[in-house]
Amino acid sequence: FAKKYRTKGMPGTSRYMATFKRGDYVDIVVDSSVQSGMPFSFYHGRTGIVFNVNRNALGVEVTKIVGNRQLRKRLHVNIA
Repeated sequence: FAKKYRTKGMPGTSRYMATFKRGDYVDIVVDSSVQSGMPFSFYHGRTGIVFNVNRNALGVEVTKIVGNRQLRKRLHVNIA
């Protein structure tokens, strides 16, 4: 999860000011400068639907193909 040139360091305040509501479609993009609440690497770049909003985390529902079926995985991801 290396960051690009000249984008290193902690995220700016606009990252924390974004508002999310249940039902929104969100992309899960891991920021390597914040390790708390980091999802497993499989979910990086995936799109999901918000099912829960907390103070500093989002509950996201993502589909994952396991064998011959699609599972709807629910995970909480830190907003930072």
